Amino acid sequence: MNKGAFSTDESDYVISESTWKWTYFVLKALEKSLSVNVALHGDHQLLESGQIFLFNHFSRFETFIPQYLIYRQTGCYSRSIAGAEFFKGDTALSSYLRAVGAVPNRHPRLLPFLAEEILKGRKVIIFPEGGMVKDRQVIDQKGDYSVYSRSADRRRKHHSGAAVLGLTLAAFKTGIRALDKAGDHSCIEEWAERLGMESSDALLQTAHQYTEIIPSNITFYPIRVGSNFIQRSAELFDSELSDKITEELLVEGNMILEDTDMDIRMAAPIHVAKRWHWWEHRLMRRLLHRVNSFDEMFYLGPDLEQRRNWIISLTIGRQVTGLRDRIMEMMYQNVTLNLSHLASWLILQFVESGELEVDSEQFHLLLYQGIKGVQESAQLNLHNSLSDPGRYSGLLEKESPPLRQFMDSEAVSGLVEQSDGIYRFSKKIGEPSHFDEIRLENLIAVYANEMAPVGIACQVLSRVFKKRTRIDQQQIAALRFDDLTRTYKLDRQYYSTDEFDAINREETATADGSPFFFISKKPSPLGVVIVHGLLASPAEVRECGERLHAAGFHVIGVRLKGHGTSPWDLREQSWEQWQHSVVEGYEIISAYCERIVLVGFSTGGNLSLLLAAEHDKKLAGVVTVSAPLGFQNRNLIFVPLLHGANQMVSWLSSLEGIKPFVTNESEHPSINYRNTPIRALYELQQLMELLKSRLDEVTCPVLIIQSEKDHVIDPQSADTLFAGLGSEKKSLIKVASERHGILNENIGGTQEAVIDFVSSLSPSAVE
Repeated sequence: MNKGAFSTDESDYVISESTWKWTYFVLKALEKSLSVNVALHGDHQLLESGQIFLFNHFSRFETFIPQYLIYRQTGCYSRSIAGAEFFKGDTALSSYLRAVGAVPNRHPRLLPFLAEEILKGRKVIIFPEGGMVKDRQVIDQKGDYSVYSRSADRRRKHHSGAAVLGLTLAAFKTGIRALDKAGDHSCIEEWAERLGMESSDALLQTAHQYTEIIPSNITFYPIRVGSNFIQRSAELFDSELSDKITEELLVEGNMILEDTDMDIRMAAPIHVAKRWHWWEHRLMRRLLHRVNSFDEMFYLGPDLEQRRNWIISLTIGRQVTGLRDRIMEMMYQNVTLNLSHLASWLILQFVESGELEVDSEQFHLLLYQGIKGVQESAQLNLHNSLSDPGRYSGLLEKESPPLRQFMDSEAVSGLVEQSDGIYRFSKKIGEPSHFDEIRLENLIAVYANEMAPVGIACQVLSRVFKKRTRIDQQQIAALRFDDLTRTYKLDRQYYSTDEFDAINREETATADGSPFFFISKKPSPLGVVIVHGLLASPAEVRECGERLHAAGFHVIGVRLKGHGTSPWDLREQSWEQWQHSVVEGYEIISAYCERIVLVGFSTGGNLSLLLAAEHDKKLAGVVTVSAPLGFQNRNLIFVPLLHGANQMVSWLSSLEGIKPFVTNESEHPSINYRNTPIRALYELQQLMELLKSRLDEVTCPVLIIQSEKDHVIDPQSADTLFAGLGSEKKSLIKVASERHGILNENIGGTQEAVIDFVSSLSPSAVE
C-alpha cells in the first residue's frame, strides 16, 4: 500500500471480533469513570430493527458512542464512514479503524459495500454533515439545510449517501421479492452467492424487512470552554499546538472530564419504501437479471452505456434530494433543548433588535415564560433544565444555577456583562465568528444555531420577546402553579422505580396527592392557603378547600415537599423544604387577592404559624387545627438518637441506617403514608422547637382548634400555642373527640368554624 493511499482491498476491512470486544470493554469502563452522562432516548427496539443510523457531528469522541450503544443493545457490529485521511498508509490508527468497522469516505465501492453489509445484518452509521459542525449552523438565510465545508471554505449541502443507500436497498429488496413471487429462485440463489450470504432463504428473509433509516440527534449540555487536564497535558508534550487543536481540547476535553449530559435521541424510523407500480416490479425483476453487482445498481452517472439500471435512475434519482432533506429535518428537530438554548435565542433577539441592555429581572421572567411556553408542545424534547421546575424555578427568585453557569462560562462572560441588576450584551454576539473559534468566542451563537431548526421553540421565544411589555402577574402565578403540579408528577415518577419498591408495596395511599388551586369566579379580596399534615397530601384538606372556594374565596392547597409520592421521598426532605412549599403557595395566590389567610392542619398548622411570624403585610390571619407541640407516644423522645444513628450508619456504609422507617397506623390509610421516615419525625421536632421560640412574634388574628382527646398529639399543645401567641385577637376551640383528623372528618363542625373565621377576616366583614 502506498504511504499516501488507503487500501481498497475489502479483505482489509474485515471487522475483528477481538478488537471490537476490547474496544467495547474500554468504552464501558470509560462510561463509568468519565463525567459524560450518556442517555439514549427513543424506542430502544430501533437499535434492533434500524439499519442505517444518521447522527449530527459536533465532537470527535461522539463518533464511537453510537457503535458502542448498538453493540451493547443488540450484539451487532456496525460499519461507519470516516475521513479518508485517517486510512492513509499502514498505520496503527488505520488498522484499528478498519478492525472496528470504519470505511474511508472515498472508498470507490463505498455505497455498494455498505449495502452488502446491511444485507448481511450489519448496521451502518453515517454522519451526513461530513465533518464536525462546530458552529452548529445548519440552516442558511433561506431556511435551507447546509453546512460549512472547511476544505472548500464555503457552505454546501449535506451528503446524500444515506438517501441513495436506503433507496437503492429498498429497490433491490423489491426486485428480490418480485423474483420470489414469480418463482425465479435461480436468480435469487445467484444473488445470494454474489453477496456471500448463507443461503437464498437468508436473502429472502432480509428482503422482506423494511429498510429503516433512523435519524438521530446528539446534544451536549452544558458546553464548557475552560482549561482542563487533557489540554494542559497535551501542551506539556507540544507547546506549539495549533489553534484548531487547542480549541478542540478545550471544548471536548471538558465534555469528557466535566459533568456533561450527552442526549442521544432517535427519531421515528423512515421506512424507505414506496408504492411500486406493477410494471416497476417487473422492471426491477428484469434489472436483477441484467446487472451482476451492486456497483451497477448504484451507478447514477451520465454514461448511457453503463446505465442498464435506468429504472433505478428513474425511480430513485428523483427521490434522493427529498429524502435527504427529510432526514435532515428529523435529525435536527430532534435536538434536546436546554436552558442555554432558550437563553441564547432570547439574547440574540435583544441584540438583533438593537437593545444591548435589559433589566436582569425582566430577562429572567422572559426566559421563564419561554420555558413554560415550550413545555406546552409535546413535539419538543426537553432537557431537565427545562422540564424540572427544581432546575429553573430559581429564575423568579433571582438565583438560577443553570443560568448562572451559562452566563459565567468563559465563552459567554466576555459577551454578557452583569452589573447593578442589568445584563449588557456585546454587539459581537450578532457578528460572524471564525469556524474554529466560535465555540470559544461566541457560545451564544452556537446554542442559538442549534435551536434554529426547531421552529416551534423559536416561535415561542419570539412571541415572548414581542409581548414582553404586557406581563400579567396572574398568568405568571398560574404558570407557577403548573410547576407545582409538574414537580408532583416528576417526584412520583422518580420514586416509582424498582429501587424503592420494597417500601412502596406496603403503602396504602390511593387518594390524589396533587396540589389544587381553586379560583373564585367572582373577584375576591381574600385568598386561602390550606396546608396538610405530616405523611398526608393535599387530599387531606381538599374537602375543606372546596367549601372555602364555594364560600367565595380563592384557595390553593399546597403539597409539602416529599408528600403524596413515596416515604423515600419524604425521607430526603427537611422542614425548611416543607416551609418553602407553603411560601410558594402563598406567593402564587398573592397575585389574585389583597389579603391571605393560612389554614394548616397538624404539621401544616406549625408551618403556617412560623410563616406568620414573618409579618407579611398581606397576611390576614391563621387557623391551626390539631397543631402539635408534643405527642402522645412517649417513645418519640428517642427520635433524635435514632436519627443520629441512622445518619452515622449511612455515612460509614451503603446501608440506609439502623431503622430508617417506622410503621404508621393512620386514621386515613388512603391518604397517609404507612411508613414514617425517622428523618421526618426528627425534622418535625426541629420545627416544633423553633416555633416555640417564635410564637410571640405572631401578631395576626389566630384561631386554634384542637380535639380534646387527640390520640396522636398532646391536646395540651393547643393551650401552649394559645398562651405563647403575641396576637391580640386569638381564640381557641376544643372539639369533643378522640380523633386527630377532625378537619378532614369535619368533627364538631370544624370546617364550618374555619370558614366562619376566614369570612370574619374579609375586608367587607371587618368594615
